[in-house]
Amino acid sequence: MSLLKELGAQVTGLRRKKGISRAALAEKAGMSARFLAEVEAGRGNISLLRLSQLCAALEVPMAGLVASLSHAKNSEMIALIGLRGAGKTTIGKKIASRLRLPFVELDERIEKAAGLTLQNIFEVHGEEYYRRLEHQVLLDYLTQGKPCVLATGGGIVIREKTYELLQRHCQVVWLKADPRDHWNRVLRQDPRPMANDPNAMDQLQSILRRREPLYSRADFVIDTSKLGIPGSVKELLAKTQRRNDAM
Repeated sequence: MSLLKELGAQVTGLRRKKGISRAALAEKAGMSARFLAEVEAGRGNISLLRLSQLCAALEVPMAGLVASLSHAKNSEMIALIGLRGAGKTTIGKKIASRLRLPFVELDERIEKAAGLTLQNIFEVHGEEYYRRLEHQVLLDYLTQGKPCVLATGGGIVIREKTYELLQRHCQVVWLKADPRDHWNRVLRQDPRPMANDPNAMDQLQSILRRREPLYSRADFVIDTSKLGIPGSVKELLAKTQRRNDAM
């Protein structure tokens, strides 16, 4: 069952338990009865704001309602994690093309939600704001239950509740690479930040050491340094297919 269908079933059950009509709940939540009917049928693509209003009308916490949804992973939702330079965009686009799924960059959605570039988000609001927004944007997208290949930011594993949300709903793949490969790939993307910092390599290795225990909690690990891009794509497709066959 998709997340939207599960959400619809939960809303319907809560409404009936309270003994109120669909029209009455819709009016209380500030939405049309027709849209609420779509939500209850599992077809309404509800936003976080509207979901929050609906939960307020039902007098239930939104976090509790979302947490009550199935913990079963969506076999057609693959999330790629790893440091910058791991190959998440390159490999992610190839995987998405092979599986005929949309490719989604989570950071692009965060930038759109904030109306700022990532650099400006950190400069103006700081990391804590970014992490909160990262969680909200991820939750909003996962609630839609849309199959995709999702490339995440390198630090998504830092905040436990965000990482758990990702693990709960997606097949999580750690694209692992040697520090030197991370370094070289990032230099090819934009050499200025790392080339001008004599301690950049040491910092990269330190970040990787700290995050490795978190990254290793992924469902699959793909060593892109050993396999290269074509081999990594082939291995990832094979592993996800074997898991789907076993589900």
